[in-house]
Formats: sequence, C-alpha cells, structure tokens
Amino acid sequence: MKAYLTAYKKEVEIELNDILSFWSKYTIDDKRGGFYGKVDNENKEDSESPKGVVLQSRILWAFSAAYNQTKNSEYLLTAQRAYDYLEKHFLDNEFGGVYWSVDCNGQMLDGRKQIYGLAFCIYGLSEYYKASDGEKGMETALELFEKIEQYSFDKKRKGYFEAFSRDWKLLADLRLSGKDANEKKTMNTHLHLIEAYANLYEVWPDYFLGTQIKELLEVFLKYIINHETGHLILFFDEEWNEKSKIISYGHDIEAAWLLQQCAEKINDHELIEKMKKAALKITNAAFEGLDTDGGLWYEFDPGRNSLVREKHSWPQAEAMIGSMNAYQITNCQEYLEKSYNSWQFIKQHIKDKKNGEWFWGVNADYSIMEGKDKVGFWKCPYHNTRACLEIIKRIS
Repeated sequence: MKAYLTAYKKEVEIELNDILSFWSKYTIDDKRGGFYGKVDNENKEDSESPKGVVLQSRILWAFSAAYNQTKNSEYLLTAQRAYDYLEKHFLDNEFGGVYWSVDCNGQMLDGRKQIYGLAFCIYGLSEYYKASDGEKGMETALELFEKIEQYSFDKKRKGYFEAFSRDWKLLADLRLSGKDANEKKTMNTHLHLIEAYANLYEVWPDYFLGTQIKELLEVFLKYIINHETGHLILFFDEEWNEKSKIISYGHDIEAAWLLQQCAEKINDHELIEKMKKAALKITNAAFEGLDTDGGLWYEFDPGRNSLVREKHSWPQAEAMIGSMNAYQITNCQEYLEKSYNSWQFIKQHIKDKKNGEWFWGVNADYSIMEGKDKVGFWKCPYHNTRACLEIIKRIS
C-alpha cells in the first residue's frame, strides 16, 4: 500500500508542475497585462478576448496555493502578476466589489456583481495573503466580505442572493451562465462562498466570519443536501423551495470533501462529524454517475431519465479528492482505488499529451468535446491544480 500511494503521489507531483508550466508559458499576456481570456486546444491565444474575474481569481488562487505548498518562487511571481492585475482592473472603486469581466485592455465590460465572482476573489486573495507573508490581499478580501454581507446575505431566511447590478440592485436575470436556472439562490454559489469564507478564516479567524461559515454549513445540511438521495439540490427560490431535479455528479463529489474541510477549518467538532457522515453519503451518491472506465458522467435529469453523456475534466479532478477523502474517513481500499482510477482516466482521456494541460472534456466515444477552449472564462487551473495539491498533501 505504501508503494502504491508513493507512486500515486509522485505522478501527481509531476502533473502539478506540468499544469502550472503550461499556464506560465501560454497564458501570460505580456502586451496588455494579466492573462489571456482565451487559448484554444492548439495553444493559440485570442488576444482580443475579454477577461473574466473567475479566470483571473482562480489563477491567483492556483499559483498562490502551489507556492504555499511547494515554495517554488516562480509560482509566487505568477501569483503576484495575477494579484496586480486583479487589483488594477477588476476592483470597482466607485460602488465596491469587482467587475464580472473586463475587455482585453482591462476596461470594464460587465460591471454586474455576481456573488460567485466575489467569492473566488476572496478565495484567491486570502491564499495570496499567505503567500505574500501577510503583506497583500487582506484589505481587498475584507472589503469584498463586507459587501457580500451587506447586500447578499438573506437575514430572514439565511443564505445568499445570487447577483446584483453594478450599484448593488438585485437583478432580474441572476444566472451565472446560460445553462443555469434563473433562481435567487443556488447550490453552486453557496458552495464556493463557504469555500472562500473558510479560506479567509484561516488567516482572519474573526468571530462573525466563523458564525457565517457555521450557518452556511447548516444551510447545506437543512436545504441543499437531499438526505434521501445524497445528491445536492441545485436551484432554489428565496424561501428555499426546490427548483430543479437535475443531478450534477461533479458538484456532488466536490461538495462531499469540501464541506467537511470547511468544518475542519473552523474546528467545529460537531459539524465535522456531521459533515463526515454527509461526505460518505454524498460520495456514494456521486458514484451513481461513475462509469466502468473510471470516468464520471456530467449530469443526469431524473424527470427525463436523461444522462448527459459527457465526461468533463473538472468532475474527474474532484473525484480524485472526494474518493481519497472517503478512503481517509473509512480506510476502505475501494475508495482509494476509485481515486486512482479517476487519475488513470484523466491521464488516458483528459490530459493533452501533445500540447499540455487538460481538455475541457470528452464525449461518450472519447472524442474531444468540440467548441471548448483549453483556457477560457470557466476553464482555469483551479480544479486540476487543487486535485494535485490535495492528493499530495493527503498522501504526505
């Protein structure tokens, strides 16, 4: 077993370096600053493409986290670049918060305040604060935290509303992307908000912040986790009425380990035990979407009995961590094997052996999904970098 784990860790260490080397080599925009908004599967950049706050924030987090774990100084330089661009071009100095996107020259393109985007900024900034030895990142992170609590927090029913105009008016169209339901509260935003808050708590253990993290965990336990099926409910109205039956296997397996980690970061023993139990239930539910080849299918619609027969890259990365987490809870080797099988699937079908990084995903016949770039508004070094860092850390 020790040799098995050592080999797994070594492979992932190499992959971490490969992923971040790709981003350092092909995505840096030397002409206009920051990073390109789009790079295709042949590593050709689109220098005119807009730049989204999610991409820039996730780059900041990935290189900061990699530096914090490896102490590779090159990672810190790239993190510094991401931080500088975010501070210079995405901060809304008039109304507070951050823009959703800027054009290729760094000018505001979409000034909406999507809470999902603010959350990822907090996630990246708090990680960079660790990397910069407490010199940079905290001030902006706290300003974003205050704006979220001021405008987005539902004091009556708990949870957070999705999106606002530039001047913080609740929008009619709240959707994070075109495929989402237009509802006031979503699982996805709450998952990444608690992730950001827990990361901030590590460097700023404020009592009120800790209270909000606990309340978010209780929101997941009360509303978002379907305790009958083990799956996550994706969309809600403001009173927490369920508005979707769609099952997202990737979000299931991601939440399984991430919610437990958030409880651990605030050191709440009662919630840790609750989240460990939930982690196993959610993990096993996510495995309903596991194919015999080790890959995880994308989504399932029970109402139509319809499976989206695609295997996107990010759910495979989350399956590596979620399965490893279940193994650590139970010491059941089957979970460890599933984690390694996810990695094997990635190596065989998702990793671009010619041009580097990971493809967006593959179809049922393993053909590369068309029309999906390797770098884009949503395609970032986040899930795969985090999977590598978590596996390395958990095997150490």
